[in-house]
Amino acid sequence: MRSTTRPYESSSADLDLRALRLVNPRADTIRTRTAGPDPLLIGKRIRHRRKALHLTLDAVAEQVGLSPSAVSLIETGKREAKVSTVVALASVLQCELSELLSGGAPSRRADLELRLERAQRSTAFTTLGVPPVRTGPRLPLDALESLVALHERISEVAAERDATPEYARRANADLRARMRASDNYFPAIEELADDLLRHTDHDGGPLTKHRVASIAERVGFTLEAVPDLPASTRSVTDLARHRIYLPTGDAAAQRTLALAALGHVVLGHQPPADYAEFLAQRVEVNYFAAAVLVPQRWAIGFLAEAKQAKDIAIEDLRDRYLVSYEMAAHRFTNLATIHLQIPVHFMKINSGGVIYKAYANDGVDFPTDGGGAVEGQQVCRYWTAREVFATADWSQPYQQYTDTPTGTFWCTAVAERGEKESYSVSVGTPYEHVKWFRGRETTHRSRSRCPDPRCCQLPPSELATKWTDASWPSARVHSALLASLPAGAFPGVDQTEVLQFLERQ
Repeated sequence: MRSTTRPYESSSADLDLRALRLVNPRADTIRTRTAGPDPLLIGKRIRHRRKALHLTLDAVAEQVGLSPSAVSLIETGKREAKVSTVVALASVLQCELSELLSGGAPSRRADLELRLERAQRSTAFTTLGVPPVRTGPRLPLDALESLVALHERISEVAAERDATPEYARRANADLRARMRASDNYFPAIEELADDLLRHTDHDGGPLTKHRVASIAERVGFTLEAVPDLPASTRSVTDLARHRIYLPTGDAAAQRTLALAALGHVVLGHQPPADYAEFLAQRVEVNYFAAAVLVPQRWAIGFLAEAKQAKDIAIEDLRDRYLVSYEMAAHRFTNLATIHLQIPVHFMKINSGGVIYKAYANDGVDFPTDGGGAVEGQQVCRYWTAREVFATADWSQPYQQYTDTPTGTFWCTAVAERGEKESYSVSVGTPYEHVKWFRGRETTHRSRSRCPDPRCCQLPPSELATKWTDASWPSARVHSALLASLPAGAFPGVDQTEVLQFLERQ
């Protein structure tokens, strides 16, 4: 990356972050900046250099044109210095700019102080209601080491506690509830995406790979496709050299993966403290990527015209912006309720009816476990999402009306064959809103009585009488059902493989 590339600075940095908090409870700490040097670490280097030169806060502040309290806030990482300020500080402190911006902590004590302050700013610590310990020269080194070790052990215990399928299901249920409360629409992310697009001369059509690269450059990153990306990753971001590594191959997939990686930067994400935050961040970056690829500035008008013509179709949104059907369906749920006043539900399931993803604000009754989790549950075999697998032509969307205990819903679904298994993506709405959609004239209709087990879970009585005592099926039990969740900030990622990859680059 050229050294002249400036970090992304958006006038939207202080947008309504309450919208982000609906997804990420830690969004009050979010700032729109590059995920580069840590202000805490920069502050430690500045203070270390100042003390090495025996300079007071007053002396440094006078020379850089700031108040002593402002310099103190920068040194403690509570204020993020502008680039011009850091340049001025480097001059006063008689060092190269790179000395303040790169490398590790300047001393063993500074490293310990840094780790303690990061721990005390984490959500896990602040929720305890315990007052933080002030770091400084008066805190004995052995006490500092003990406190750091204690915090790190607490984090390990918390990770062990959270690495369970039960915790993952609870986290998913909580996240889905917060998405439903906002109608799956997050204006702060929409504004950030729109701000970036305004600087690319985008014409509202499909976003080209070249424009995605331009967006990355504006944020301060370059994109590079490599054939040996670690198998456990979608992309790898080199924060030191500001590069994003992507898999080779499908250009459309590269656009999405690049924008999702940039989403972490633009939204100011830090390494997730737990699985719930990992999920929240994944939702945010996927939303950001979709908001850039299918911009609301043009998509709302496109959909409004379709509604006026009573001809809304997910496949049209897919074809208009050259995105996947799944992204088009997801994006429709973002915009449908807030801008079109249409309540909707969305599902992605496999051919066995197991739910991968689901969202609803239209009153549909998804199957849930005792904790309210939807993911992993099995959809009624009479719902559109499963009936589509029985159709002869998977290239065409399948529409169906389904009568359920909570009302009649119309759904449109598409089935596709993935790398490992087939799946379907469906979007539905209550009967009173079907008048806006193409395919409402379908004659396909079914009835679901689920969650009544007599609907589709129990076999017909005559077959049960004949075969129950004369059969012994051997179940295909997935080992993942018995395993805990992968530990670490990024679940399932082989960190050794990632670091070895970066070292090769």
